[in-house]
Amino acid sequence: MALSRSNWRSTAESIAIPLAALLVALVLFGIFCMFSGKNPFAIYGAICKTAFGSWNAFQGTLLRAAPLMLTALCTALPARLGLMVIGNEGALVLGGLGAAAMGLILSYGSITPSPTQLQATLGLAPTLVQIGMALGGIVAGGVWIAIVGALRHYRAVNETISSLLMNYIAIALLNHLVEGPWKDPSSLNKPSTFPIPELYRLGNIGSTRIHYGLIYGLVACAIAYFLIQHTTFGFAARTAGGNVKAARIAGLPVGKLTIIICFLAGSCAGLAGMVEVAAVQGQANASIIAGYGYAGILVAFIARYNPLAAAVVAILLGGIINSGGALQRSFGMPDATVLVFQGLVFLVVLYSESLYGRFKVFKEPEVPLSPPPVSSTAVTV
Repeated sequence: MALSRSNWRSTAESIAIPLAALLVALVLFGIFCMFSGKNPFAIYGAICKTAFGSWNAFQGTLLRAAPLMLTALCTALPARLGLMVIGNEGALVLGGLGAAAMGLILSYGSITPSPTQLQATLGLAPTLVQIGMALGGIVAGGVWIAIVGALRHYRAVNETISSLLMNYIAIALLNHLVEGPWKDPSSLNKPSTFPIPELYRLGNIGSTRIHYGLIYGLVACAIAYFLIQHTTFGFAARTAGGNVKAARIAGLPVGKLTIIICFLAGSCAGLAGMVEVAAVQGQANASIIAGYGYAGILVAFIARYNPLAAAVVAILLGGIINSGGALQRSFGMPDATVLVFQGLVFLVVLYSESLYGRFKVFKEPEVPLSPPPVSSTAVTV
């Protein structure tokens, strides 16, 4: 279907403003590098080379993009309902815990298997165990963010504040479990759960270093886009997001929509936690708190809450994150320098939200109203 002129202008605006925001952030980051005594153009070149300069470098970028795609949906989906949820990190952590628990139960029959149980697994098919871990992560993350939706609908608790605070609760719960009831006694330096058997972990795609978590992220973004844009459920969610009072008058179940959307959002971040446990760490520990949840918020903002655009932005941001080590090795800059760049992008993108609708080039030209026709009927005196 062809775009109307107004749709074309709106689409151009939604692309031009985020791109301009990224350019401004690049300039500000370059100024920061200059004050640090570094050549900003050399740093930009190193970032591009490390992120996209070779197939091997691009594989590292895709590895970091996979969880970003999933955590971005945790903010993007509720935003279509008018909710600003930033509990991505907490849902990821709970998803990792749920996946680790299901993986150990399906592997050994217990979250804390005895030495005898560790001698042999239960013999289930790897695909079945991986599906179980995915469901564990989806349910744990989904329920965690559904609580935020329920607090918003039934108690009018601000979802931004509640989801932010629940991040810290989730992290505290992770630390409690991996350092206490679920701890593997052999994990001395880094308290962790018992490791998931190698047979049941997510493997790599072909001969690459890219694990199947990337497929999960791409498929989740495609499904989320179809759900929001091409189903009656998505239409109802967008209608409620546009005007809640009008949605209630029209008879839409706003409360049910809120909880379902929040569950779906949390399930995506929970699946990201499952990917980190089943494909990267092999067990649940503090290493899954890598900041992917917070970075996913930035991805959702830049993508304007569009799931398909979130996949593209996640690859871009994944490349920036992947370049942190190169900046440290080549320029002697802290590995956290990329966090400065992320912060600048976040601030500029937030400011750019106030620019929508202000530029005439993106506005539909006003059509002058023609004067009413003059009646030719003569009045008889």
